[in-house]
Formats: sequence, structure tokens, C-alpha cells
Amino acid sequence: MLAPLDYAVIVAYLVAITAFGSWFGRFQHTTRDYFLSGHSVPWWAVCCTVVATETSTLTFIGIPATAYTGNMTFLQLALGYVIGRLLVSVLFIPAYFRGDLVTSYELLQRRFGRRVTTLSAGLFLVTRSLADGIRLFATSIVIAVVTGVPTAWSTLIVGLIMIVYTVRGGAAAVIWTDVVQMFIYAAGAGLVAVALLGHIPGGWDEVVRAGTAAGKFTFFDASTDPTAVYTIWTGLLGGVALTLSTHGTDQFLVQRLLAATSARAAATGLVLSGVVVFGQFILFLLIGIMLFTFHQHVPLDAPLARTDQVLPHFVVNYLPSGIAGFIVAAIVAAALSPSLNAMAATTINDFYKPRTHRDLDETALLRLSRRITIGWGVVQVAVALGAQLMDRSVLDAGLAVLSFASGSVLGAFLLATRMPSVGERDAFFGMVAGLAVMTAVWGLTATAFTWYVFIGATTTVATAWVLSRVAPVRG
Repeated sequence: MLAPLDYAVIVAYLVAITAFGSWFGRFQHTTRDYFLSGHSVPWWAVCCTVVATETSTLTFIGIPATAYTGNMTFLQLALGYVIGRLLVSVLFIPAYFRGDLVTSYELLQRRFGRRVTTLSAGLFLVTRSLADGIRLFATSIVIAVVTGVPTAWSTLIVGLIMIVYTVRGGAAAVIWTDVVQMFIYAAGAGLVAVALLGHIPGGWDEVVRAGTAAGKFTFFDASTDPTAVYTIWTGLLGGVALTLSTHGTDQFLVQRLLAATSARAAATGLVLSGVVVFGQFILFLLIGIMLFTFHQHVPLDAPLARTDQVLPHFVVNYLPSGIAGFIVAAIVAAALSPSLNAMAATTINDFYKPRTHRDLDETALLRLSRRITIGWGVVQVAVALGAQLMDRSVLDAGLAVLSFASGSVLGAFLLATRMPSVGERDAFFGMVAGLAVMTAVWGLTATAFTWYVFIGATTTVATAWVLSRVAPVRG
């Protein structure tokens, strides 16, 4: 268990980050301030917030576990992430800044109308609630393991903090706390790496020897097996498609880009974030190999319930007081990049405004936006609490939800920006076909989730194109 100093460090961090995020509330006077931070975010902050947004507790503890039990083939997917960012900066960012948009789905509204927008935005709200609720639950598991605080209480505490600073500070709070937290969890990962090298007899040379002998440094896999998760093909096709979806269409990340000072700043920050994330994944994978080497010399007293406990186990048992608390704070930092503000923006701009036509002034609309933010926070906390009743296989399926639905949404955006001859009817039924095919793939095959977005997007685009040619809508 942690020492009192560790608990003090964790509590101090949580109080500080809540106060820092809440401080931005004084600058929120309109809904555009609340959702886009007044387009004031520079390119370097865009880079930091994108990196922090896509890094979760599952990344912090899951990527080392991948190398601990396997190798570095995950980097093939990360390579696709870099290429995908370059494509997003060319395909989508210029279109977003030409339209002065608040959400990514408003682009679909202008191009196709309500049906496609409603389906896309609705999928975002549902899948993001599930995925981020599970992300919150994963954080609570780690906190429970290292502190002894029951998982339910950990969920409620972290969830409350997430809601408070998001509601008070809006998008600015989320973005600028992301900037701070990126450096905190990066420093935490660096401390773990240094500590591991100090505990391994022979240091880095022994890591290289043991890792090479066990095949841990293997990073290239040309397998064409569709059930293999990390291959060069899932990286170049699946990884690119996944990034086009998450960074080019999903409001959770697109909101960070829309808050930039310009399209150029958004593109620069996004592309640079790919380089940073690639380096970050190398560090996390090397930590996994270091953990493997360490436990060759210091065997575990008992088998771990899950391999993703290997990093928290080392933190609790082998790091000195204060440092262990900082690492736990870093793990929490990796989780506190909430989607609540992005979900509220989608609710207001893609559902409430187009349907009610109520003439609310900015003060009333801002108040409503904050209430909706609270509502989505409660939903995510409820999902996290409910996840305690699930077994691990259900959790893994829940984490694949985003990939399951995102392909169809990506297909709609590709149609909107690249295929002017395709109409609203074609795009809508293309999305339906994409979801139907993905339902069959998920339920009837063992296809790796890294293919999901590519399959869904390809089906959506192909169906819409064929429909527009075979049965064109008569003017």
C-alpha cells in the first residue's frame, strides 16, 4: 500500500487540477467561449491537448503490458496514426475552418441534412458515453489497486472532479489542463523507466540482452491473418482509417482542432502530435520490456490477476514514498481528458438548436450547456459504476465500440468532402450498410478490431457510390 506522503501527493494534485480547470470559468461568456475557447489555442497547445486526449489510463498501463507479454509490433499501428494525421490536415481541417463550425457534424448538416447528421452525432454520443465510462472505470481500478480505496468510491471521486472543472471552465479548462497533464504523465513514465533501470542488474545492457533473447524488440509483422491485431497491414490501413475517424470526424478530438487560432495552427499541432505520440508509445513499450527483464531477476510472488497490473504492482512495491504517489497522479492525469464538453456541444448544436428553434439569449444557452455537461458526466459515471458488473471480455468489447461505429461516420465525412455527386439518401443508406456489415463482422467473425473502421468506412462509401449510380435521385 502507499505511504501517507503518497496520498498527500495524490490529493494535492487532484485539488490543484480542479482549481486550475475551474479558474477558466471567468472567461466563459458565450457558448462559443464555452465550446471553442474563443479560437485562442496556439499550435503547440493543440499538439499537447491532442496527445493528452488520446492517452488514457489504458494507454499508461496497457501498452507496457503489451510489450511485457508480447513485443513492439504495436508500433505498426502507431505508424498509421502518424500518416492518418497528415491526411486529416489535408482532407478535413480546411473544410472545418471554411465553415466557422462549432461541431464536426455541422459539416454533415450543411452537406446532407438532418438524417445523416442525427445518425452520426447520435453514434458519437452513445459510443463516447460507453467508451469514456469504461475509461473512467479503468482509472478507478488502478486507484483501487494502489490505494485500497473501493473502486466505486474511486469512480465517484474522479468522476466528480472531472465534472466540476469541465462544467466551470468549459473547453478552455479541458484543453489547458490537458497541456499540464501531458507533461505530468510523461514525467511519470520517465520516472518509472529510470527507476526500473536502477532495479535491473546490468541496467540497459541487461534489458537489451533479455529483450533480444525473448524477441521483445520485434516490431514488424507482415502476417495477413485478419485476426492478428498488430501487423503492418492493420497499421497502414486500419491505423490510418482509425486516425481519420478519431482525429478527423469525432467531436471529442475535432473540438480541440476547432479551438485553434487558425487552420494552419490546427494542422501543425495535429501533425506534430503524431510524432510525439509515436515517441510516447516507444517509451511505454520499452517500460514493458524493462518490467519483463526486471521480473526475470525478481519473480512475482504470485501471478497477477491481469497483466495490465504489472506496472501498478511495480509502482506500489518498489518505488519510494512520494514518487509512487506522483506516478499514481500521473496515471490519473492520463485519464482526466473528459469528453463532456464535446458531448454538450454536440447536444446543443446538432440536436437542441435545429429542433427547438427557441430564441435563447447567450446567458440562458450557456446555463443550459453547463447543465447538459453535468448530465453527460452523470451518464459516464453510471457507465463506470455499471462496468463493475462486467467481466474482462465485456470490457474489451466495450472498448471496441468506438471502432465499431466510427467507420460509418468516417465514410459519411469522406462522402461529404470528396464525392459531391453523392446525395443525402445515398450517404444515409451507405451508413446503415456500414453498420450492418460491422454488426456481422463483430458478431460472426474473429476479425481484429483494428480493421473495424476501415471495413465500416469502405462499406459506407462503396454502398453510397453504387446507390448514387444505380438509382440516382431525380431532380
